Amino acid sequence: MSTAAAPSVRVCLALLVVSSCASLYANESPTPCVTIVHREVTPTASPIYKAIYVDAKNNRLAAPSWQSDDNGQTWAPLRSHQALAKDLTPGFRRNPTTMTLDESRNCVISIVNALDTPELDPTIAEPPIAQQTYYLRYRLSLDGGRSWLCDDPIVGVGDFDAMHPFADLWIGKNAIYLGDNGCAPIVTKSGRVLVPAQMTVLDEQGQLYKPPRAHTYTEAAVLIGEWTAGDRLAWRMAPRVAGDITQTVRGLIEPTIAEMPDGRILMVMRGSNSHDPSVAATKWCSVSSDDGETWSKPQRWTYDDGTSFYSPSSMCVLMRHSSGRVFWVGNITPENPDGNLPRFPLAIGEVDPQTLGLIRSSVVIVDQKSEEDEKQGRLDLSHVHLMEDRETGELILTYPRAHHSYREREFALLRLSPSSTTNSTN
Repeated sequence: MSTAAAPSVRVCLALLVVSSCASLYANESPTPCVTIVHREVTPTASPIYKAIYVDAKNNRLAAPSWQSDDNGQTWAPLRSHQALAKDLTPGFRRNPTTMTLDESRNCVISIVNALDTPELDPTIAEPPIAQQTYYLRYRLSLDGGRSWLCDDPIVGVGDFDAMHPFADLWIGKNAIYLGDNGCAPIVTKSGRVLVPAQMTVLDEQGQLYKPPRAHTYTEAAVLIGEWTAGDRLAWRMAPRVAGDITQTVRGLIEPTIAEMPDGRILMVMRGSNSHDPSVAATKWCSVSSDDGETWSKPQRWTYDDGTSFYSPSSMCVLMRHSSGRVFWVGNITPENPDGNLPRFPLAIGEVDPQTLGLIRSSVVIVDQKSEEDEKQGRLDLSHVHLMEDRETGELILTYPRAHHSYREREFALLRLSPSSTTNSTN
């Protein structure tokens, strides 16, 4: 096996920023949910960025472009995704975005953002036409991502087809897509596959709906996949979750989900105050108590004691640890953000299994703007990926540290040791 080239590394051991969280705790005695045991910053991304375990028994890892059969000690290129994009019509796109492993079947499920727009400029990262033309595909692999059994559009059962895959969705008029790394599918205890996605919607005239001041508008759409006798997934869409546009003008964006120990499923979503300082910028949440079939009316996501916290319009991630604990990573700011900004500091905390709020006393700031960052222009700490190391139980957090409005990037890799206990209000 060839080994990925080792980038130059800046290493900082675990004395990072727990003390900087004091303002979050008020008069509580904090019990941070993790301890930072290793931190490195490199000019290029580690191959483990966006990786998951792709074998139920062996510690094989795969990311969209890399694979490792020794728990990340060495890496080799993974080209199976690229093979499925070979000979596409110029302008068409296939972007494998997130994956999960159905351990009971030892089957990898990859969700792909797709565009079938001829002659679309490949250098445009987020083409406006995608708000009308994005659709989703899924791939299945029984050999750890080395090859794929299918590469099919996600189409609902019933009177639907690839151009009209679900109710109220007409590819070419409106779109469905995954927003970021947090939009990862999960396999529930019952064996269902749930995919948190986002969908643009049409107004009464059949045009793309966009409220005043909104750059884009989406609603959260959870897709329910159930296995068929032919070892494929049959898909349905749960009723969409829509935001109050007076409180989040761009709707609900980039949902991330996790199943709690009692079977409830928590969904946390990005909102946006769209530069209106009179509106609080926060994350939003919705809960399903019936295995993803229906979802509660969205509410502002709070700490476990019911108090609110600010968060910009940025992605976040929920992840369930092998211990059953659920961790969240995202931006928490001391003051009301201005739309998308600032996207720092970056924090991790634990979700309370009773209230489903973020345990306030558990929160650890894992990255913050430094004096050196000040010299490099605007700092954005987002697009994070969080996974668990099977061998150690540590959390591995990877993400770009972007400067100058994402024109320059370095990449952080942190190893986090979960604490034995955390404080909560219950």
